[in-house]
Amino acid sequence: MVLDMQGMEAVVASGDNVIIDARAEERFSGEVEPLDKIAGHIPGARNLPFEDNLDLDGTFMDKDEIVDLYKEFIGDKNSEHVVMMCGSGVTACHNLVAMEIAGLQGAKLYAGSWSEWITDPNHKIATGE
Repeated sequence: MVLDMQGMEAVVASGDNVIIDARAEERFSGEVEPLDKIAGHIPGARNLPFEDNLDLDGTFMDKDEIVDLYKEFIGDKNSEHVVMMCGSGVTACHNLVAMEIAGLQGAKLYAGSWSEWITDPNHKIATGE
């Protein structure tokens, strides 16, 4: 399922979902922002750079390793309560594929991601971890 901005606003307001941001740590924390006008992340989001899904040879880790990685991030939440995002929705798909490989199906994509989120001056922005 793909969320638009209104859907993401509802996700943030509910606090019942795990938001995972696939951007590099320095972009997520707001230290560096090479593409967008505002640096940072959606409050409450957690950072899991898409590269963390990969082995040293650049291929996806095996299923059990991916399960362990994502269970660390989502805890006891059902994967249907996970929303993936990044800068523009592209690398978030990498995390969605990893979850599918792990059998953790049903996560959502916020396609507009950070680039869309920051277009509304009423949206809160967090920096740091």
